[in-house]
Amino acid sequence: MTRFVLAGALCAFPLFADTAAERLNQAATVFSEVMSAPDQSIPQDLLDKAQCAVIVPGLKKGAFIIGAKYGRGFVSCRKEKGAGWTAPGAVRIEGGSFGFQIGGSETDVIMLVLNDRGVQRLLSSKFTLGADASVAAGPVGRTAQAETDAYMTAEILTWSRSRGVFAGISLSGATLRPDADVNRDLYGKPYENKQILRGNLPVPAAASELIALLNKYSGRK
Repeated sequence: MTRFVLAGALCAFPLFADTAAERLNQAATVFSEVMSAPDQSIPQDLLDKAQCAVIVPGLKKGAFIIGAKYGRGFVSCRKEKGAGWTAPGAVRIEGGSFGFQIGGSETDVIMLVLNDRGVQRLLSSKFTLGADASVAAGPVGRTAQAETDAYMTAEILTWSRSRGVFAGISLSGATLRPDADVNRDLYGKPYENKQILRGNLPVPAAASELIALLNKYSGRK
């Protein structure tokens, strides 16, 4: 019964209506709009420290007795040698929350992976935020102070944007896993995210804007 209701909540949204290229364009737009608003952006020092960035445009959240979250997005990491960011790997985020709630929304999500342990979690076949990797809601504002215990010890920081409001959000309990079907569409081969993010694959044309924006806003000094 629980599975039936959860499936009904997710089916309220057209989960597969957009293509990988469209989602990459949406991800680039989300990141550009967030970073072009200094008072409502990610602190620059965190971007400079980040080892990987995950962007999920239009995370779906439906609710009818049981809440459900589902989204498809992309991750890019800093290259091990040389400057710049890698070609993107595709990811899926899934999670549920029980509660009496009716309604739905779409939320853009950005995550920064801050250390090696977080990267290893990201490269695994599946992990749960808050259980397998420590996660915290990120601070907002280009010059916001991020030197607090929560931010210094968290492996992953998360933000969301919904209806024009950008804020830190806790995604504890959500799971993140590679999206093999999208990787096959982008690269013509069923690459794993570990191969993409730890290799030197050329950036697909559809991802060029997103990677250019990551290079522009989060290059290490």
